[in-house]
Amino acid sequence: MNQHTAIDSADRRFGWFMSAPALALLLAVILFPVFWALYTSVHDYTLIAPNFDTFTGTGNYVSALQNDEFRHSLGITAFFVFFVVVLEFIVGFTVALMLNSVERFKPVYYGILLCPLLMNPVIVGLIWRMFLHPSLGIVNYLLSIAELEPVNWLGSTKVAMWTIIMVDIWHQVSFMIVLLLAGLSSLPKEPYEAARVDGAGTLKAFWHITLPLMWPVIIVTLLIRMIFAVKTYDLVYIMTRGGPGTATDLTSYFIYRQAFVSLHVGEASAMAVILLCLILFLTVYLYRYIRQFN
Repeated sequence: MNQHTAIDSADRRFGWFMSAPALALLLAVILFPVFWALYTSVHDYTLIAPNFDTFTGTGNYVSALQNDEFRHSLGITAFFVFFVVVLEFIVGFTVALMLNSVERFKPVYYGILLCPLLMNPVIVGLIWRMFLHPSLGIVNYLLSIAELEPVNWLGSTKVAMWTIIMVDIWHQVSFMIVLLLAGLSSLPKEPYEAARVDGAGTLKAFWHITLPLMWPVIIVTLLIRMIFAVKTYDLVYIMTRGGPGTATDLTSYFIYRQAFVSLHVGEASAMAVILLCLILFLTVYLYRYIRQFN
């Protein structure tokens, strides 16, 4: 027994030794920007005076929380994240359930689904900005063929946010489908066979077997997608620049403007730290919720 313990300990030490360089590099890449942002957030650091001479303490955080535009961007971001995640989950789970029952041509379907996900968000934004151009875009052209009024997709305060949501769903729903399909493929077959013997229909099997077994996978998928959605920046920068007005001014883009347009890097760093804390809070909450199933 002692010999086996010594061997396991040696294997563990060798594993840590082999992975130490990669872990050190990963920690440096991740931790350095985080600590730099934390340090900058408590100083009056601007691009006009790029130094750490003036210590502000919590001043930048108080200023950020009192900033009406920052609070507005948080509300806009919450709206965007909620509808993006919910709609992508509904579409993704529906498609994943259909694909899970398909036997032929699965690789073909996978290839089609992954095409949008493999595209860079900047390219996606440029393509859809051309498609949705009010006078030259193909979308309004098709509406004119159907004798419908053209829509100012990116210039209307009532439509612009829903346009960004639609484009994000088109781009990212494949990610949701792949994760949920992987979870469905790993479910055991025995409960379904027993339910079929007992006379349970498809709907009952889905409600009493699929959903309970898939719940941990669903929570992890929603968590990952939520984190990605909070960080959305590319589409807004390419398609609307936060406009019209502040209708699509997501927090990530607002922090960028605060740092590189208004030049207040210290306050922008405080806003980034606040956003990070909100994401960490939601992550910890959902992680504790997931542990109930283990």
